[in-house]
Amino acid sequence: MKVLIIGSGGREHALVWKLRQSSRVSKIYCAPGNGGIADEAECLPADVKNLDSLLALAHQVRPDLTVIGPELPLQLGVVDELTRRGFRVFGPTKAAARLESSKSFAKEFLQPHRIPTPHYAICNSVDDIHKALPHFHTPLVVKADGLAAGKGVVICKSKEETTTVASEMLSGKMLGEAGTRVVVEECLQGEELSFLVVSDGERVAPLVAAQDHKRVGDGDTGPNTGGMGAYSTQNIVDEQMRNWLVQHIARPVVAGMKAEGAEYKGVLYCGLMMTARGPMVLEFNCRFGDPET
Repeated sequence: MKVLIIGSGGREHALVWKLRQSSRVSKIYCAPGNGGIADEAECLPADVKNLDSLLALAHQVRPDLTVIGPELPLQLGVVDELTRRGFRVFGPTKAAARLESSKSFAKEFLQPHRIPTPHYAICNSVDDIHKALPHFHTPLVVKADGLAAGKGVVICKSKEETTTVASEMLSGKMLGEAGTRVVVEECLQGEELSFLVVSDGERVAPLVAAQDHKRVGDGDTGPNTGGMGAYSTQNIVDEQMRNWLVQHIARPVVAGMKAEGAEYKGVLYCGLMMTARGPMVLEFNCRFGDPET
């Protein structure tokens, strides 16, 4: 079996490393890959931001399976286009990937499906922010609606800071198009958890949970970024909690997306906060985590 992996980071390197251990895999391509991956797979030039480039590459190598690493190709609809052309792909469609590509979509999906998430307000303007703030206590979290490479979340200590940060996002000065809509959210206390499952659109199978450390500075300081490192031990969640997360979060998400006409296939990464009120969904990613993988 020939496998094509799209991406160039540590996540893709880990996937290549694991797939090489399978006797069913005869050839691995990675596009664009990197110097380290080149020792274990054939790296091919490709622009993950360009859908036509990825489609041309698939027609060139004719893989039996394509695995999508980063989030941007999912948002562009690469799974839809490859599937339409007869390729077998591991990853969600463009419609299903809205769980990650639009935080406002994810928030509005969670409530009717009774999946626990922090109190929030969706804001399209500075006026919306002013109307929302009286309903919150500080600190607050401001999140860009769109994809921001892990840099679209800011914790604000005051309502004044919240207004400033949200206004800068909405203007496009901070994060461009990704921030032209924002989610203002209550700031939760607890332990963060990365809980990943694999789904075929019906069933879910949990992977090992991990804890991601996002801040760019030593000693857990500075702004969030895509992830500086992660660790995983058996003590992060016990079997009882793992079963609860599957039953009350992962399965309802998969079932809810199917009910809304966007069947979810691939990896579902649930970014959770384990609070005194129970686990709460902070965000979703629609692919393997980097660095969790």
